[in-house]
Amino acid sequence: MNTLKAEKRDMTVKAKKLRREGFVTGNVFGKEMKETVPIKIVKADAERLIKTKRKGSQIMLDVEGQQYDVLIKEIQYNAIKGQIDEIDFQALVQGEKVHSVAEVTLINSDKAVGGFLQLNLEEIAYKATPDALVESVEIDVAKLRVGDVIKVKDLPIASDPKVELTTSPDAVVLTLSEVHANAEESQDDEAAAE
Repeated sequence: MNTLKAEKRDMTVKAKKLRREGFVTGNVFGKEMKETVPIKIVKADAERLIKTKRKGSQIMLDVEGQQYDVLIKEIQYNAIKGQIDEIDFQALVQGEKVHSVAEVTLINSDKAVGGFLQLNLEEIAYKATPDALVESVEIDVAKLRVGDVIKVKDLPIASDPKVELTTSPDAVVLTLSEVHANAEESQDDEAAAE
C-alpha cells in the first residue's frame, strides 16, 4: 500500500501562502478521531500520488509518525493553475462500511469496432468495509459491438457480496452507438433535396 507523508498544518498560516511555498493542504477526519487534523503535503509528493491513485483509493498516510489507513475522499484541483489545491482523507475503521467510489477504466478503447463510444459514468458509488474497497472497474471495450450497452449490474463490482452499490444497478455506464453522418453532411443532403 502506498504511504504518503504529511505534516500537521498550522491554521494561522493561510492555505494560499502554503500553496505558494509548494504545499497541498488537506484534512484527515474519521469516526474514531476526536477532531479533524488539518495537514500539509509536499506538492511533488501529492502529484506523484495522484498519478497512480484517485478519489476512492486506499493509502497509508503518515502524519508526523502517526499512521492512518485512509481513503482519498476528495481532491480539489485548480484548473486555472493546473495544480492540486487540497486532498481530504477519511480515516478507516476496520469492519465499518465507508462510502467510496470506483473509477471506471476503459481498456482497448482504440479497438472499439464501428461505433461511437460514450462513457456515461466515470465512477460507481458504493459502500464497503476497508478490506473490500474497490479502486477501479475495468471494461474491455474490444469485445463490444455496435448497440451494446453496459450497465452497472453487468460489472463484477455488482456481484461482489462485500460491496453494497449506491449507484443504481440499472444505470448505464457505457454505450457503443452507431456513428451517424455529421451535421454538415446532413445539411448538404437537405439542401440537395430542396
